[in-house]
Amino acid sequence: MMNGITRILTSNSLNNITSNTNSQVIMETTLKAIGRPGFILIDNDIDDDTKKYAAAKEFLYQATCLLVYAALVVPVFKKGSFKLAQKLFKPEEIGKFTNSKQYAHYLKLCDTTLNNRQRTLEKEIKGVYKTDNNGNKVRKLVKDEYDTSLVTELNKENPNKFPILKGAVEFGNIVGSVFGLAIFAPQVSHLFIHPALNALGFDKPKKMPAPDEQKTLQTAQNLDKKA
Repeated sequence: MMNGITRILTSNSLNNITSNTNSQVIMETTLKAIGRPGFILIDNDIDDDTKKYAAAKEFLYQATCLLVYAALVVPVFKKGSFKLAQKLFKPEEIGKFTNSKQYAHYLKLCDTTLNNRQRTLEKEIKGVYKTDNNGNKVRKLVKDEYDTSLVTELNKENPNKFPILKGAVEFGNIVGSVFGLAIFAPQVSHLFIHPALNALGFDKPKKMPAPDEQKTLQTAQNLDKKA
């Protein structure tokens, strides 16, 4: 069992996830959307109506954050930072990639062994064809999607990961995370959550009197009963 846990902790896949801002934010927000409402529901010091309302509100807020992040950060900030890097730096510094998705795939290949990379590059892409030198229609290979300079790098023992480009993309993710989760998401959730709670039939719990007020009310009720 320990060997299996060790393999998971040292795997390239886990390293890619934990070293990527985008993956970290999505994982954290998803865990919050599940964990926080769960902890609210198992709190025995809160009445049932308040628990249900608070748990539903927390779930909707975290779900809104996740949707805002997926809709705003990935397509806008991540792609935007990639295009900005292409304008600011030379191709030799950031590689000749067509888009951020191709670069992400390139990094995954870099984290595998040389033999695995070479086998992957020679794989056929299903449903994608090209015309060879003889005019015949043949399936495209994975390596055909990359510039020849990148294929050359992938055939090295230690390929260039183009840290400048990686830093630019990660910077875009961080800026997008701050803007999306700290500024934009609360504004969207404010407009969306309360109507959604009402539509789902969750009424806001009535405000409970303060302890001193409860004591005064109880005394008054007792006097009424004696009278």
